[in-house]
Amino acid sequence: MIRVLIADDQEMVRAGFRMILDSEDDIRVVGDAGNGHDAVRLARELRPDVCLMDIRMPGIDGLEATGLLAGEEATDPIRVVVVTTFDLDEYVATALNNGASGFLLKDAGPALLVEAVHAAARGDALVSPQITVRLLRHFHESGSHRDRAADRPREELTGREHDVVRAVARGLTNTEVSAELYMSLSTVKSHLASVQGKIGARNRVEIAAWAWRTGRMSD
Repeated sequence: MIRVLIADDQEMVRAGFRMILDSEDDIRVVGDAGNGHDAVRLARELRPDVCLMDIRMPGIDGLEATGLLAGEEATDPIRVVVVTTFDLDEYVATALNNGASGFLLKDAGPALLVEAVHAAARGDALVSPQITVRLLRHFHESGSHRDRAADRPREELTGREHDVVRAVARGLTNTEVSAELYMSLSTVKSHLASVQGKIGARNRVEIAAWAWRTGRMSD
């Protein structure tokens, strides 16, 4: 059973998410919060498998709360999926840098919300496809892709690993990567695990961000 905490300042949104998730056989909502402070407190008390986090909330906002729960300084990280109305580039970049295991728009639909929860729970991640495209455009148009020492892999990626990275950075799921590259799901997961170790990424979202940031998509 996947235990979920919902953090959103709108009661109607929390109720809607709860109805969608509780209708799944393997998901149970264990609590909800209407502001950032309560979200962090409840997450640390309840230790959910996944926390759905809105951005604009009273107290501390969802981006800061995400950093506290999932960022590099978190002693016992919790998987956070940011679900918001706002898809501004700086919000996406900050959420991913703060350790989010996914970024969805509230109009993405019930199926994608459930899929994001499942992905985060198994240590994977999901970003709305349109946001992945916006992320690409943001990094390239701003000229923020660069070759900096911190972004250089500890060991060079193989050709197939590069193929998998590019596919993931375009927003494809593991199943879609498997079909496109004619490899098994287990091989896709093996390549992703290898890439994470080589570049120091915690999940597929960080792999995608790394690919755009370093210009790997135009290689």
